[in-house]
Amino acid sequence: MKHLKTLLLAAILFVGTTSLATAQSKIAHINTTDLVQAMPDMKAAQAEIEKLSKTYDADYKTMVTELQNKVTQYRAEAETKTEEENTKRAKEVQQMEQSIREYQAGAQEDLGKKEAALLKPIFEKAKAAISKVAKAQGYQYVLDSTQGGGVLVSDGKDLLADVKKELGF
Repeated sequence: MKHLKTLLLAAILFVGTTSLATAQSKIAHINTTDLVQAMPDMKAAQAEIEKLSKTYDADYKTMVTELQNKVTQYRAEAETKTEEENTKRAKEVQQMEQSIREYQAGAQEDLGKKEAALLKPIFEKAKAAISKVAKAQGYQYVLDSTQGGGVLVSDGKDLLADVKKELGF
């Protein structure tokens, strides 16, 4: 019986200190997607990515048009050319198709690298601002309330307005 009382007392003390420790933790939330989308740096980065994408797209369309013109020309001249020359032309068309595929893959890779290079400093700046505001306001935890971000309840304070103010917009 004495052990049961000691065990019960220890359990009550444990639950009490755990509840006290959690009651002292301050938790806030912020939708990082909304924050990053609202940042002026993000708008500039998106414009640059869009410009680069249009350049790659224009080059790709030019290459495809050139290929289509050659195919049309070669088909029209096929009956007047020798079998050897037609085979040579078919290989040329295949090589052009292959170079177009390689260009498209390279352009997508370059675009992805450029996007990552442009977005990384923006996300780092947002994270630093969130940390600064959270620390200044005494929050130990800031949860991401972005859709699918893992927050089930976001009754805490939303730091979006304060972080935007910290970033100057």
